[in-house]
Amino acid sequence: MMVKRSPRPPPHSANRLLAALPTADYNRLLPSLTTVPLKFKQVLHKAGEKIDAVYFPHGGVCSITNVMSDGRMVEVATIGKEGMVGLAAFFGDDVSVGDAFVQVPNGGGQSMPLDAFKRELHRRGPFYEVVGRYGQALQSLIMQSAACFSMHTVEERCCRWLLMTHDRVEGDDFQLTHEFLSYMLGSRRPTVSLVLGTLEKAGVIRNGTKRITVTNRKGMEDMSCECYEVVKSTFERLLPTP
Repeated sequence: MMVKRSPRPPPHSANRLLAALPTADYNRLLPSLTTVPLKFKQVLHKAGEKIDAVYFPHGGVCSITNVMSDGRMVEVATIGKEGMVGLAAFFGDDVSVGDAFVQVPNGGGQSMPLDAFKRELHRRGPFYEVVGRYGQALQSLIMQSAACFSMHTVEERCCRWLLMTHDRVEGDDFQLTHEFLSYMLGSRRPTVSLVLGTLEKAGVIRNGTKRITVTNRKGMEDMSCECYEVVKSTFERLLPTP
C-alpha cells in the first residue's frame, strides 16, 4: 500500500531569508516584522544616515548605489526576495554606506526595527546563520559585478541585469526606465536605449514605455556574460530555496 506524503507546508514568508528559518524562530520574530509596501523610487536608506530598520523584500529589485560629488550615480548591488536591505547592521555599522531605494516594484516586503534585528542576531541562532550566509553571497555578487563592469560589454551586462530582475519578479514584464537602467549599468542613457533596441531586434525583449517584457529568456541567457550563472550558482549554494 502506497503511503501518501503530506504536502510540504508553504514558506513562512515570500522572502527567502525569512522562509529559511525554522517555524519556532520565525514565530518569535513575527511580532517584530511589519508588512510594508515597497513603491517605485521609495528610499529605504540614505548614505551617511542612521539605519533605523532593515527590510526583507518579497519581490522586485532594490538598488544600492553610490553617488559621486558631481551627482553621478552607479549601482553597487541589487537586492530582491533572496536577501535584505540594511546588511551593514549585521557587521555592526548602524550608518548606511550607500543609498538604498526601490527600483523595480513587485510586491511589498517586511521591515524589522534595528533593535529587534540586533537582538535576534545576538542569539547566534538560525537567523544569524542565514543572514551571515547572505552576506557572503552578496559579497560574491559585488565582486563579480566589479569584474563584469571592467571586462564585459554594456549589452552583456544589460542582459545579466535583466535576467536577475526577471528572477525576482512575478511574470515576464516589469517597470523600468532607461534612465534608471543607465544608472545601474554606469552608461549614458542614449547608449542604454541603443542596447535595448538591439535586444528587441534580437527578439529577447519587448521595450515598452517605462516597461520591459522578457520574450525569450533562453536567448537572453545566450547573450549574457558568464557572471549571471556564477552569481546564481553562488546564491543557490549558500541560500538554497526552502
